[in-house]
Amino acid sequence: MTIDVPTSRRALPQLQPVSFIGADGQPADVPADGLTIPSDRTLLGLYQKMVQVRRFEAQVTHLTRQGRLATYPSAAGQEAIEVGATTALAPNDWLFPTYRDSASLLTRGVPVTEILAAFRGDWHCGFDPNEYHTSPAATPLATQTLHATGFAMAAKLKGEDACTLTFLGDGASSEGDTHEAFNFASVWQTPTVFVLQNNQYAISTPLREQSNATMLADRAAGYGMPGLRVDGNDIAAVFAAVTAALERARNGEGPTLIECLTYRMESHTNSDDPTKYRDAEEVEHWKQFDPIDRLEKHLRTAGVLDDETAAEITASAEELATSVRDAMNTEAEVDPSELFAYVYANPRANLIAQQGKLEAELAAAAQS
Repeated sequence: MTIDVPTSRRALPQLQPVSFIGADGQPADVPADGLTIPSDRTLLGLYQKMVQVRRFEAQVTHLTRQGRLATYPSAAGQEAIEVGATTALAPNDWLFPTYRDSASLLTRGVPVTEILAAFRGDWHCGFDPNEYHTSPAATPLATQTLHATGFAMAAKLKGEDACTLTFLGDGASSEGDTHEAFNFASVWQTPTVFVLQNNQYAISTPLREQSNATMLADRAAGYGMPGLRVDGNDIAAVFAAVTAALERARNGEGPTLIECLTYRMESHTNSDDPTKYRDAEEVEHWKQFDPIDRLEKHLRTAGVLDDETAAEITASAEELATSVRDAMNTEAEVDPSELFAYVYANPRANLIAQQGKLEAELAAAAQS
């Protein structure tokens, strides 16, 4: 007996990740069908955004160490994915980020004070989702995959021209929510793009201890949707792959899983000590694949980036860092009592009692 399996559901992603620009800035020439390298002018704009978000990440990390923020999960080293994928979105599309995707929020146009509101202790996410077509960043692993899929289904039923894009990490790819989202999205052909940032670690657990799969993009085939593996430190490849996936989604061809190979250069959060589970040699090895350095080499070779333009981009990034520093060096207008607001329509007795104890403690502290 022969079972006829459609080719689209039989093919696995190519093992070698798609890449247009190598670590040395030269053509990498690992193409994929249907993907076109962005123009150098487009890449110059992406380069500027990456420089800005890296300076933003560094400034926020410094502020955390100074006690201005509670904690911060940096995405340093992953700028090509954050910027490349987010920039590919149309204004009417929706972004569903995670706690590590502040760089994507900045790229989406969310003001820095609103991006960092939660890290200062505000009870809310800090921005209006409808204004930026961006969901609040999800802290629980993988919940955003379901949100993105459900939202896309709703948009499809309403006949709206909107796709959704959600980020997830290699750790979140092992969560049940992710597989429910993959299955639902594929069965109902929702216009969803799953961008899997494989940064090699789920907190302190290396990828080899999470999965025995050759590559995580293989999982797409099990749900009957296309999967693609790209060099996550090559922003040209990321932008091209996400652009093509969004075009598929708009054409009613359903979801796509894009695995982006990258590396988390910083600790899981500021409270984490990465030397406990990885060595310095590993970090040094990955530095040679830095997404900003490689794109700068390419742009200089192409003649679209010179010293003057590079200096202007750096100065703009410094202005952004200054604005972040100035905004965070003011005292946050945070009322601890707001922790109890908007939890229940009719607050329960135990919460009322807890709120009373907190307010009494705060009043006593103010008088001391």
